Amino acid sequence: MMDNRMHEVELTRDCAAVKVPWGSPITLDEGSVAQITQQLGGSYTVLVGGNLYRIDGSDADALGLEPVAAEAGAAAEGPATAESVEQAAWSQLATCYDPEIPIDIVNLGLVYSCVVKPIAEGRFRIDISMTLTAPGCGMGTLLADEARAKLLAIHGVDEVKVDLVWDPPWGREMISEAARLEMGLF
Repeated sequence: MMDNRMHEVELTRDCAAVKVPWGSPITLDEGSVAQITQQLGGSYTVLVGGNLYRIDGSDADALGLEPVAAEAGAAAEGPATAESVEQAAWSQLATCYDPEIPIDIVNLGLVYSCVVKPIAEGRFRIDISMTLTAPGCGMGTLLADEARAKLLAIHGVDEVKVDLVWDPPWGREMISEAARLEMGLF
């Protein structure tokens, strides 16, 4: 795994990206100079022409890097239980990162609830309530879709519902103590 220090690369091909924080899709052109500002949770945040973009890990080759394989869900060690699925769900959610802040959505306090419901013998549904750091953030759908995909990869999970909610409104006090220390917020 590479470190998260910013470094510069030249795009080796045209590359799909999402403009941060608006969430609008765009294609970055081959030959563009990009500064990688973070690589976390299977994606990259890059600075190109003064704007931030998120690039999926499967497109890492455009950055001259090895593509990031899709993250596997929790390994099956016997039948899934509600407890094992919930534990795996929190672990998977902790691999989803805000593209502007190098902190996962769990430690940022964006995940309000994670409820695991049995739907058949050894099969489960996960209902997530989460928010964003700002109501106008265009990255909400992208983050919700990423969380949904990672949760569906968990052994025993057949359904996932992710609701973006605005009540209570997110505030800095919701950030975990560890993340506040990492960010220098005391």
